[in-house]
Amino acid sequence: MREEFFHAAGAVHGSHYFKALDDAAFFAVASLVDDNFVLTASFNMYFERPVSAGTLTAIGKVIQRGRRVFLAESRLTDDDGCELARGSGTFMRSSTAWDELP
Repeated sequence: MREEFFHAAGAVHGSHYFKALDDAAFFAVASLVDDNFVLTASFNMYFERPVSAGTLTAIGKVIQRGRRVFLAESRLTDDDGCELARGSGTFMRSSTAWDELP
């Protein structure tokens, strides 16, 4: 943790929680899609506790797999394995091929 990630009350700002949760869920879905880029269509988060020190770990898993739409969940934990937040999102296969990206 770095202090520039903190909000005024001295804990990690929620935008960092979102980034970690969204990335974990995104990469879980992207691991199943080998042809096209995946986009986050919607994402919901539940904050459970603040954190101001240590390392954050986010793990995602795919809950439902369709041809074009996927549902994934993710959990954010601290060094002790305590859950800090959880999220779930809907992800869609885009029309952009992976090999078209830089």
